[in-house]
Amino acid sequence: MRKLLSFDAIIFDMDGLLVDTESVWEEAESAMLSGYNVVMEPAVRAQLIGLRNDVFITKLKNMYNISDSLESLQQNVVDRMLALIPVKAKPMPGAVEIIQFAIDEGIPVAIASSSPVAIIEAVISSQGWEKSIPVRCSAEHLLAGKPEPHVYLEAAKALGVAAMNCLALEDSPIGARAAVAAGMTCYAVPDLSHTRVEAFEGVTEHVFDTLHHVLEHLTQVA
Repeated sequence: MRKLLSFDAIIFDMDGLLVDTESVWEEAESAMLSGYNVVMEPAVRAQLIGLRNDVFITKLKNMYNISDSLESLQQNVVDRMLALIPVKAKPMPGAVEIIQFAIDEGIPVAIASSSPVAIIEAVISSQGWEKSIPVRCSAEHLLAGKPEPHVYLEAAKALGVAAMNCLALEDSPIGARAAVAAGMTCYAVPDLSHTRVEAFEGVTEHVFDTLHHVLEHLTQVA
């Protein structure tokens, strides 16, 4: 196994980092809200990106005074996502290459995502990554989701690697805070559809334009 700087493993966020699914989530959420004659402002959504699905939907439910149950709203969105993912989920630039690099070099990898298990599995299946990323951790049933560190700690435990020796890759400030709270080094690749580079100030100094640039950095220093 090749050692990258002091990193023994790479742990990936999923939505907006490995796969361009933030626009898919937005489509599913907007369709759900349209049933209540609600339009979610982009600024509102940008503040919630990276939160666990139940927390995200709870905030929308309260903000827009939707009377239906949290469970029914969550299921509505998840069902829409499961229909959209096979036709609309696309890998982010550099995702295929950095995953293949890890495979070629024998570097353990995992996903640490706020998404429900069903969504993670649908995304992985849509990209054919079942064997490439065998360790997939969801915050769905953990004590708390991002920005708390639990899902990252769970992924490190599943890999059998100390959290402090893991490199985490994130696209959202909320996710980056979770990775840093877990004691990991976090490389941010901001998804500019919902955030800004400046949003990572004070969270991580390692900010890249794309996963291609992350891979260039890793191969230069390894």
